[in-house]
Amino acid sequence: MQYRPFGKKLDLKVSALGFGSMRLPIIGDNPRHIDEKEAIQLLRQGIDSGINYLDTAYIYHEGESEKLIGKALKDGYRDKVWLADKMPCWSVNVHEDLDGIFQDQLHRLQTEYIDFYLLHALNQNSWKKMYELGALDWLESQRAAGRIKYIGFSFHDNPDTLKTIIDTYDGWEFCQIQYNFLDTEVQAGTQGLQYAASQGLGVVIMEPLRGGKLAQPVDSIKEIWDSSDQKKTPVEWALDWLWNQPEVSVVLSGMSTREQLNQNLTFVEKSKPGMLNQVELAVVEKVKQAYSSLIKISCTSCRYCTPCPENVEIPILFNMYNEATLFGNWAEVKQHYKKFKADGKSADYCIQCGVCETNCPQKLPIPELLKEVQEHLGKED
Repeated sequence: MQYRPFGKKLDLKVSALGFGSMRLPIIGDNPRHIDEKEAIQLLRQGIDSGINYLDTAYIYHEGESEKLIGKALKDGYRDKVWLADKMPCWSVNVHEDLDGIFQDQLHRLQTEYIDFYLLHALNQNSWKKMYELGALDWLESQRAAGRIKYIGFSFHDNPDTLKTIIDTYDGWEFCQIQYNFLDTEVQAGTQGLQYAASQGLGVVIMEPLRGGKLAQPVDSIKEIWDSSDQKKTPVEWALDWLWNQPEVSVVLSGMSTREQLNQNLTFVEKSKPGMLNQVELAVVEKVKQAYSSLIKISCTSCRYCTPCPENVEIPILFNMYNEATLFGNWAEVKQHYKKFKADGKSADYCIQCGVCETNCPQKLPIPELLKEVQEHLGKED
């Protein structure tokens, strides 16, 4: 196993490959029904192979992930890992909720402390709420009591918001961002990665494969990968691209099968900063451009168009549409879109007021694009 410094603030090292527990093996189609025996064996195999960073969250597998982790870390395994968990900010409405949720997590995990604790999925709005509710003081109190060792946050917004969050509080020791070779200018992006690292934070990478989509076969993309002298799978290319960057501390992978775990363990053994040469980086860039040519809407998810007066979730809807055109998963995306329609947040609620278009840095014709989204995602097959 390869290990990396976890930022500059902490004198510790983490495995370059981390185990994410959002996609544990399940029985049937219900995410609550984790295949307990297989999941525990999978996690313990990963730990025995040198993985020392284990990530979970309050909502994963509809609340069952933490319970499974608690069982998997019995028999001495708790002392072999850095355990990461997250406070679900959307469920915190008053300061007292912080204690209630956290105690529930400790109970589920069967532990007296959590090594790496994060405020989950911060964006401009949730950060403001958590700051005003005193979440930072609460984190400090838990650290002083020994129930939390290190303080961080996970993030879904733009680089400016990331910078604001980091600059507001000196106590951050790490952060977790969505990042892969397609998302260099989406959410935190490369700019956010480099800023966080420059401030001494350890950086945890989530969604290295865009939820597995970068591993899916796309004929035009496969031709580019196959043209390289380096014969790697798309998964290996995507992971190597991340490990190539010295700012990356640990890459999380939601491994649900022995095959995925064994492959990733093989890949990580060869990982190191600067591992890709210019020819290899050019291949990845060519693949990125090929994917980008399939993208319908060049939205960067900066969120300057929000909040919409009619509560239309503009950046999310554009992202859904792009996902469907990129990966062809129309049925899945349309099903997701129905939930937004039921909540009054879909594109057909747009009243063409134009406020969003005025605020868009990319000068996108947002109302017209929302019509296109509705036409393709809102129609029944």
